[in-house]
Amino acid sequence: MRRLHLAAAVLAVFLPLAVSAAGGKATAAKAPTAPPAPPNITAAMAKGGCKAFAALVAASPDAHSTFQSAGDGGVTAFCPSDDAVRSFMPRYKNLSADGKASLLLFHAVPVYYAPRSLKSNNGVMNTLATDGSANNFNFTVQNEGEQVTIKTDASDHAARVKSTVYDKDPIAIYAVDTVLEPVELFEPADSPAPAPAPAPVADAPKAPKKQARHRPVADAPGPAAEDAAPADQRKNSKKSATSGAPCLPWAAVLPVAVAVAAALA
Repeated sequence: MRRLHLAAAVLAVFLPLAVSAAGGKATAAKAPTAPPAPPNITAAMAKGGCKAFAALVAASPDAHSTFQSAGDGGVTAFCPSDDAVRSFMPRYKNLSADGKASLLLFHAVPVYYAPRSLKSNNGVMNTLATDGSANNFNFTVQNEGEQVTIKTDASDHAARVKSTVYDKDPIAIYAVDTVLEPVELFEPADSPAPAPAPAPVADAPKAPKKQARHRPVADAPGPAAEDAAPADQRKNSKKSATSGAPCLPWAAVLPVAVAVAAALA
């Protein structure tokens, strides 16, 4: 009997302690661990050698918010090198605000691809800029051995993946050697060149004109000597003509005058 009372006393002392300890462990197990915050994508780009591209994303509110929200569900970004962005800036500045945002979002796909997974994928991929059937904004990933390239319809040359900037599920960032150009914003690479302007048509050679036959025309009589010569020359010519010509009337009268004179004498 005394043993029963002793056992009851022991239970009365230790049972509450055991229940309290078990309850505390249960409470501690129920408290969920907060997941780590996703990394800042633009900061990871800048740290990996894509400062110029990261600055463009940060300056575009639409592109920046889309990049960050995509990181929660998985995203793979391709950031061009600083040299590539620098040489592309004149064309980038000519785009509208929406065009700039679409170009930036064109550099990411809404799926996480680790390096090994990326090297095993070939084909067309949608991007963050894809908006249903209205705007395709897709590119083609191609693999040749260890080399991964990205081809767009607006460029003859494929972009090459140079290095891994960041890789931690659910975000992967790779550096590429050129800016990706969507055909929705730029002319297709295989578009035919504008036809050259037609050469001016040469005038047809004209038939030689028939020369009119001219009848010989007699020379018109020239002006009189008096009209043609100056006045002083006309006057001298008259004097010369008078002095040089024989005086026929006096030669006829002279014998008659001599006869009359002889008769009177």
